[in-house]
Amino acid sequence: MKNVTDSFVSLGQWPSAGSFGFNTDILATNLINLGVVLGVLIFFGKGVLSDLLDNRKQRILNTIRNSEELREGAIQQLEKARTRLRKVEIEADQFRVNGYSEIEREKLNLIDSTYKTLEQLENYKNETINFEQQKASNQVRQRVFQQALQGALGTLNSCLNSELHLRTISANIGILGSMKQITD
Repeated sequence: MKNVTDSFVSLGQWPSAGSFGFNTDILATNLINLGVVLGVLIFFGKGVLSDLLDNRKQRILNTIRNSEELREGAIQQLEKARTRLRKVEIEADQFRVNGYSEIEREKLNLIDSTYKTLEQLENYKNETINFEQQKASNQVRQRVFQQALQGALGTLNSCLNSELHLRTISANIGILGSMKQITD
């Protein structure tokens, strides 16, 4: 440390202006050399450094401008997307409401058609029952008629002689023939 202070003190003892010689004090000569180099750099490098800084400043400003433009574009796209989203949500709600009402409508239509089908089946069942009752009644009538006819024939056969018997059979055959023609 003492050498550093001695160098500064020795700076005050420079040789007088007219003489030329070598300064052997390394610290003093280094400070002078540094001062000269810095002065030359500042004088000649000032324009280059200024240009470099201006170019860097312009690039930063351009980057900021581009970022702002991209940000504005992104904001506009976001607003468009939000608008489309709102529109799609409204349409989805409408489809949902329409779907629910359509489901209710279809449900009511299905219930109505089921009731109509059940009513038709009930009518068919009643018609079938009536038809079967009439058929059974007709069959019973035919059997009663046949039994009555057989009983009458049996009575006639036992009571009649052959000639009367033949006439009665002919008359009954005629009656049955005319009944057959009526039913056909």
